[in-house]
Amino acid sequence: MDKKNFDENKVNALLGAVSKKIGVSSDQLRKELAEGKFDSALASMNKNDASKLQRVMNDPKLIEKMMSTPQAQALYKKLSGK
Repeated sequence: MDKKNFDENKVNALLGAVSKKIGVSSDQLRKELAEGKFDSALASMNKNDASKLQRVMNDPKLIEKMMSTPQAQALYKKLSGK
């Protein structure tokens, strides 16, 4: 199987699972994420969690710090197949 198609299948599966959980179509979720928007995800979260996500997304240093954790690296490897 072509690696690009394999990764795209993983992305589609993940988008499908998330879209079902938050009640938004996969296409709409993909569009929002591509535009850097998180409106649908934020609308489905409780206020406290939505506030935390917004704070993280507005702080590049915090995102970098979070992405360097072993847990984030393991998740990335699992999702990307690397």
